[in-house]
Parts: sequence; structure tokens; C-alpha cells
Amino acid sequence: MKRLFACLALAGALLAGCSDEEDVLPDQQKRMESYLRSTHAPRLVHEQEIADEQLPCYSTAGNTVYRYIANRYDPERPARREVGERSSVRITFRAYVFSFANIITSGQSVTMPYYTNDPLLRDAFLSLEGFNPAGWSFEPLAIEMGRGDILKGLRLALLGCREGDEVEAYMTYNMAYGGDDFSVVPEQSPVAIFFTVDSVE
Repeated sequence: MKRLFACLALAGALLAGCSDEEDVLPDQQKRMESYLRSTHAPRLVHEQEIADEQLPCYSTAGNTVYRYIANRYDPERPARREVGERSSVRITFRAYVFSFANIITSGQSVTMPYYTNDPLLRDAFLSLEGFNPAGWSFEPLAIEMGRGDILKGLRLALLGCREGDEVEAYMTYNMAYGGDDFSVVPEQSPVAIFFTVDSVE
């Protein structure tokens, strides 16, 4: 009898865990869309809503990655190389745990990323107590799009970008590190990665 109650309790705990996870994803999607449409500067609309107007907009990939390309309407952009499934890409990036609030990238109150290779933040990181620069590079990150060793959300955000693009990618936890803790990123955390596409081959 005790074994039966233990099994029922375990099953209940597992089902509760599934329910929590099922609630997290739609909540993060809803909050990201709300942030992009109301708090983000500039306020964004979904690309399907822009018709022929050149409004600041975001696109989605898989309903879990939200991408804003700041220079989307640059007249020279279509002539630049595009990131495809097998491209070799170099990017300069800043990665943040996303709290559904504006990320400040310049000025006195810069939001510090949990990881970056942006040389503009090199001195700020070197001044942090306990920061160990060994193994930390401030050179552009080389990514082979055909390999499976990059975050799913970053891969989706890169596809269709062009050389020189300045991109903000917001991703739900399942497109970042999933339900696991990763270094300083708590479990089920949404992530934002701001990056510049330095080169595409």
C-alpha cells in the first residue's frame, strides 16, 4: 500500500512538472510579444502586419524566436551575402538572460551580458572582480551553420540574415538552454542575443 501511495505521489509530481513546463512556454511567448509591441524602443509590429510600409518590425521562427533586424530597410542590404543552412558566419554578440525589460547597450547604465565577445565591453569585463580572461575571446565568433553545436534559437535567428545586419534575437527557454541551469543562466530562462553579422561565406 505504501508503495502504491509513493507511486501515485511520484506520478503527481511528474504531472505537475509537465504542467509547469507547459505553462512556461506560452507565458514567455506572450510576454515577449507584449514587450516587442509595447516596451521595446522602437515599438515593433510583426512583419506580417507591415504590408508595403517600412515600419520597424520583428519576425518569428517556430513561434519561439523573435528577431528584429535594425537595418532591415537599408537599400544596400539585398546585395550582401545571406546566411544559409551551410554558411560559415562570424558574429560579434552580447548574450543576456532576458527579463522582459529593455536592455541598455550604451551609456552609464549598460546592461551587462552573461557572455560576450564584443570588444567594446572588454575593459568592463576585465575590471570585474574574479573575472578570468583565460579562455575568453573578444574576437568574432565563427559559426558553421551546418553543425549542431550552437543554440537552436541563435541558429534560427541567423538564417536569412545578411552580412552587416544588426540583430536582436529574443528566444524562449526551449530555444536556449531548456530546463537546465547553464552557468549563470537559471533553468527555463528566456535569452536575448544581440549580434552583428561580421561576415558570411
